[in-house]
Amino acid sequence: MTTINIRIEDATKKKAIKTLAGLGMDMSTAIKIFLNQVIIEDGLPFTPSAKKRAIRAKWDKEVAEALKGKGYDTAEEMFKDILK
Repeated sequence: MTTINIRIEDATKKKAIKTLAGLGMDMSTAIKIFLNQVIIEDGLPFTPSAKKRAIRAKWDKEVAEALKGKGYDTAEEMFKDILK
């Protein structure tokens, strides 16, 4: 047996605890079920919504574009280039 520590917003935790209590389970049980489903499905046990996939695709594209930008070895190099 092992322990997992996660950081999550207080409001999210409180809402989840309330929802899970209505289902008759605690947070630990819900997380165990989730992780076992990840193993069974060999991936996420749900399909993210199309809107969320589109937001993620846009984000991934923007990050990829940003990474193509000019790089610098030092801050001094960067400032010399910007200020010329």
